[in-house]
Amino acid sequence: MVVTDQAKIDEVLRRGVENIYPDRETVAKALQSGKRLRIYCGFDPTAPALHIGNAIQINKLAQFQALGHEIIFLIGDFTGMIGDPTDKTATRKKLTRAEVVANSLNFKKQASAFLKFTGANPAKVLRNSKWLDKLSFADLIELGANFTVGQMLVRDMFQKRMEEQKPIHMHEFFYPMAQAYDSIAMDVDLELGGNDQTFNMLCGRDLMKSLKQKEKFVVTTKLLVDNDGKKMGKSEGNGVNLDDSSENMYGKVMSWPDGAIINGFELCTNILMNEVNKLKEALQVGANPRDAKMKLALEITRLNYGIKKAKAAENNFIKTVQQKEVPDEVEEIRLAVNNYKVIDLLVELQLAASKGEARRLIEQGGIKINGKTVADTAADINIVTAGILIQRGKRQFVRVIGE
Repeated sequence: MVVTDQAKIDEVLRRGVENIYPDRETVAKALQSGKRLRIYCGFDPTAPALHIGNAIQINKLAQFQALGHEIIFLIGDFTGMIGDPTDKTATRKKLTRAEVVANSLNFKKQASAFLKFTGANPAKVLRNSKWLDKLSFADLIELGANFTVGQMLVRDMFQKRMEEQKPIHMHEFFYPMAQAYDSIAMDVDLELGGNDQTFNMLCGRDLMKSLKQKEKFVVTTKLLVDNDGKKMGKSEGNGVNLDDSSENMYGKVMSWPDGAIINGFELCTNILMNEVNKLKEALQVGANPRDAKMKLALEITRLNYGIKKAKAAENNFIKTVQQKEVPDEVEEIRLAVNNYKVIDLLVELQLAASKGEARRLIEQGGIKINGKTVADTAADINIVTAGILIQRGKRQFVRVIGE
């Protein structure tokens, strides 16, 4: 049954939404008509885990699902091999079919924290290789005839590359064309995506008009940023992956700047907006941002892991970070009794991905052994049978026992 309640539709079309094409009124009218719309969002498996930015779109899909509309969770196993050039100042590394398949293995599981894939009105999982693999070179020429080189070159990242005399490869032009064809192949009514995907989604809107004489709606969501417009993500060291442990998920949200708190509530939770607005007003008149951020971290972790694990993660954070205690449960690893170079040891224990990262962690004061900060990157560490406690940052502990 399709929900046509105006207030509920208005909430879906306003909360966390940046732009709507052709306009909000037209899309609201379509939703109020009672017609069941086919709505999709695509996710390229360029990494093994979806992240908090993806969760914004997945949660928005879930809101449309609650209204009774048909939802498609599209895995871009073909487009993921091309690599989306959006916002990239250099060409993405091309991935193999095996890599994108491996990366996407747990996408459905991660998305199921928000979307329903069983029961009444289950979301469908599709892969765009199903139709894009079948396109011939002649099909590609026909498809390309709907776009111009100028249309592609107007994009900011291509302009910047030309100014810096960096290459733009032909296959990067194919990406928005391939994404546009997804809308044709699935015959969708609405595409949802982040605001940074506007160009690609509007290409699909144009192609739908050209090939099917059909109006395809586009809804773009806001990006998760702080007050200065800086995105939460891997480059800032505070990106949250949906396969992070509950403790790490909670801790990473707590590392977000205060300016991201209200955006986080609006985009990453289902807490009612009138409550979010009350929190915003309280922060403006001097409420402690830490308390609001703890509520945000708890809610995001709860959505992904349930309240029991979220509460345990909160308690762990209070104990290890706020009270600077060692957690009750610490991973134990056994190594031969010996002297180890500290950099080699960190890599061996997977506390650092490389010797370079291990060196940077030490130089930044991020490594402690038995509670004392390691300052010498060339230090020798003696592993003894009684064991030593190694700490990376505020939350990561490993006890190494000699044998």
